[in-house]
Amino acid sequence: MRLKRPRIEPVDLDRLDETQAEALAPFTKPDNLVGGGKVLNIFRTLVHAPKALRAFLGWGDYILSRRNALPAREREMVILRTGWNCGSGYEFAQHRRIGKLCGLSDEDIVRIKTGPDAEGWSPLEAAMLRAADELHADQFVSQASWDALADLGDKGRMDLVFTVGQYTQVSMMLNSFGIQLEDGDEPDPDLDLTN
Repeated sequence: MRLKRPRIEPVDLDRLDETQAEALAPFTKPDNLVGGGKVLNIFRTLVHAPKALRAFLGWGDYILSRRNALPAREREMVILRTGWNCGSGYEFAQHRRIGKLCGLSDEDIVRIKTGPDAEGWSPLEAAMLRAADELHADQFVSQASWDALADLGDKGRMDLVFTVGQYTQVSMMLNSFGIQLEDGDEPDPDLDLTN
């Protein structure tokens, strides 16, 4: 975690105005992959700007849906690597849980922290993680990595870039606003960057 306390306090769910309540309504559904019926701290914070939250949710819904050409497990690998690269303890904790629901093992999650050169990745998995690293470092996927991602097709490669971009933005918000872990989430000790 970057900050020990929020810079922007999450809203009190008992004191929402009508616009905020409407923006948070999707999160009260028990089958919601992200919150499972609970309004998470990220959304309780972002709802200070309800119109921005609604727009943000539209794009985020695409990234986390089956419309994204990346299979769920691989999508979560890319999201976790992005959260790791951005030093986002909240993002890493949330998507560690989601990643496990999508088929990632504890060993996979440790290897994600090590990166594309860790033993055990398929060539395509390593290329996806390498592309995430390149996007983080240079905002560009090298030609060698682009070619190694050919099995994803054009839409899959686009969706990989979209996913890394989305979760880079999310990590910036989480880190800068000081959004704190959810009750019951364990911080990754390697991401304790508290100021």
